[in-house]
Amino acid sequence: MGNTSDTADVTDVPDVFDPRIYAAGIPHDRFRALRDRHPVARQEEYEVLGWPAGPGFWAVTRHADVVRVLKDAAGFSSHLGATQIRDPDPADLPFIRRMMLNQDPPDHGRLRRLVSRAFTPRRTERFAATARHRARELLAFARVSGNDEVDLVRAVTDDYALLNLTDLLGVPASDRGLLHTWTERVIAYQDPDEPPVLDAGGKPVNPRSPAMLAEMFDYAQKLAAHKRAHPADDVMTVLAQSELQDAELEMFFFLLTVAGNDTVRSAAPGGLLALAGHPEERARLWRGEVGTDTAVDELLRVHPPVLSFRRTAARDTELAGVPIAAGDKVVVFHASANHDERVFAEPHRIDLARGPNPHVSFGDGPHVCLGAHFARLQLRILYEETRAATADLELAGQPRRLVSNFINGVKSLPVQARWRN
Repeated sequence: MGNTSDTADVTDVPDVFDPRIYAAGIPHDRFRALRDRHPVARQEEYEVLGWPAGPGFWAVTRHADVVRVLKDAAGFSSHLGATQIRDPDPADLPFIRRMMLNQDPPDHGRLRRLVSRAFTPRRTERFAATARHRARELLAFARVSGNDEVDLVRAVTDDYALLNLTDLLGVPASDRGLLHTWTERVIAYQDPDEPPVLDAGGKPVNPRSPAMLAEMFDYAQKLAAHKRAHPADDVMTVLAQSELQDAELEMFFFLLTVAGNDTVRSAAPGGLLALAGHPEERARLWRGEVGTDTAVDELLRVHPPVLSFRRTAARDTELAGVPIAAGDKVVVFHASANHDERVFAEPHRIDLARGPNPHVSFGDGPHVCLGAHFARLQLRILYEETRAATADLELAGQPRRLVSNFINGVKSLPVQARWRN
């Protein structure tokens, strides 16, 4: 898993900002160098892929420091500068702060409590039968496509994640393509395969700006109005009937559409990639020698769907002995924390029975992923159904990865499948 062949490129303080690095996989050598010698390291934020330069940031790579930052919302704010590495346009910041992800307690807690009832284990478990049927259907279609070599992203995981999310939200089948388009626009904005929208001056427009989200927000209001008139057992009905203000509902729809889709969309092929590349561990899972729940968490550890998240220092402080000034950007790297030798024995060895497994793939602290239970449920079902459908999986070529320093995406995963009779 990942890129472990870039030792020659590793300087004393290696660069982990450049989104293009991650197209080759997680840069484990670079992260190891930072954890060992510079656990809180200054990173240049240069112009790249048409996006303008920024002021730079502190990269936090050790597990203990990542957890400290994520848990300390008073010291490391989501509200001050939002949660993306790139600074938003100052004119857009008040708009971006409407989203729960970009708020601090107590405002964050109020929104989280309002919507948490939509993500109870009881509700998500009701989707288990639908998700299982869908996984079987997609795998069966991949099998009858006429070739044992199959791209699991195109044939299975993209549709699996998107269709499960739209069922949970209550989005009509005819509108599901819209969610895919909106997600690509936001998640893949650094990738050359998704050319940015340019303004009149030829500069790329932030995909999280009001102008770029207007279409999605208009749709969210129309869907909410429909759910008030025709309530159903879905998340949008709960949100439409809640105390959320219009702007809050719009932002929550955005968060669910993007984060809810892409968490599973990134984690699922990443887990299957790990299984295809580690035949001994795959055989243990296929024989039932390890539980799928522990397997899900280990696969999330080695392939976290989110690579990094940004905070802003709310006051002068110190982290791992490094002075941090109020207003500095502080970026935690989940992918590094999940491979910290100080916490995980043999972190680059996949052990599907690993326990305890305190990975931070769903974050930590007040912003821990609200949909983590639903994501784990989907991943467990997908791996169980893949095990039932295939006797073996082998890589049939190199995967294509997303160019991003934010999302650990897999765009293509060619495998050779030996289907069961």
